[in-house]
Amino acid sequence: MSTPARVPSLTPNEVPAVDRHVPHSVLRNESGRITFDIPPRDIRDALADSSTKLWIDIDSTSRHQHAILEKLLHFHPLTIEDTLNPNSRVKIEAYDGYLFIVLRAVRFCDTTTDPYDLETENLYIYLGANYVVTVHAGFSQTIDTVWDLIRRSPDLFERGPARLAHTICDTAIDAFFPILDRVDEFVDGLESRVFERFDESALRDIFALKRTVLSLRRYLAPQREIFNVLTNRPSSLLPAEAQLYFRDVYDHVLRINDSLDTFRELLSSTLDSYLTQVSNRLGSITKGLSVIATLSVPFVVISGMWGMNFVEIPLSHYAHGFWVMLVLQLVLGLALVAVLRRKKLL
Repeated sequence: MSTPARVPSLTPNEVPAVDRHVPHSVLRNESGRITFDIPPRDIRDALADSSTKLWIDIDSTSRHQHAILEKLLHFHPLTIEDTLNPNSRVKIEAYDGYLFIVLRAVRFCDTTTDPYDLETENLYIYLGANYVVTVHAGFSQTIDTVWDLIRRSPDLFERGPARLAHTICDTAIDAFFPILDRVDEFVDGLESRVFERFDESALRDIFALKRTVLSLRRYLAPQREIFNVLTNRPSSLLPAEAQLYFRDVYDHVLRINDSLDTFRELLSSTLDSYLTQVSNRLGSITKGLSVIATLSVPFVVISGMWGMNFVEIPLSHYAHGFWVMLVLQLVLGLALVAVLRRKKLL
């Protein structure tokens, strides 16, 4: 029988060499020793030992890493199929010996010119009795944050798989808060553009930001049910202490959802105010044109009458007839405007 290769132990500040074929992993053995990035051939032995705690992070874009889900971990084929589908719905399902959780992480896309563009990623979590397996496609900001946290504070990993799963979920949900801060800045800017200086181009941004808020709400809503289950449904994989921590994440989801509802109402009010100002500006323009039209009525009528081709027209031979008619037309026009204003028709 061959002797297993000795796994090098790294200090929390050391960064292991990146190998696309080997998934990131953290192993804590019975003696409390923590080892990073164990070889795939040692994963099976680590899982079989109930005294160990193991976290395996798999990049599904690597065929060799993704094969571990089936060849070594023997997860259900339906869950493995979900990890390859970027459109998998957010859910939590119980299988024999583990829970399968699908979360959706959201962040603003900084690589496009659209300031309201969102990008999402699915994060798949297998929670077992002594292990956590995470799967994602390519770089994951959530996993990278948790990985750095464990590297700096290995004691977090010693609290058990359920607490590690909580840390991952909490990090994914907390990523919504910077998004909310940015949305709040956008809303303040739009209100300034609408109320302080009427910017006609604000309408497009109002609709774009409203669509962003609705998208965030659509991404968040299914996850509320996940944390409701993790908080309240009894499970041998979730100690009561861990469920208390998931309750905190559930509270965060509710707070974020309330904030999104508030933003939606503010944007609806801003849109109504924008349309009201458009209507008021149109009314002001119409009112000005109405005054001009009222003033021009006497000129049109009287000038038309005195422009007829008759031989005898009053004042036609009077030396100051033109000025008399001009003054008369102005007086009649101003009188009409005064009467209409008095009757509040202008």
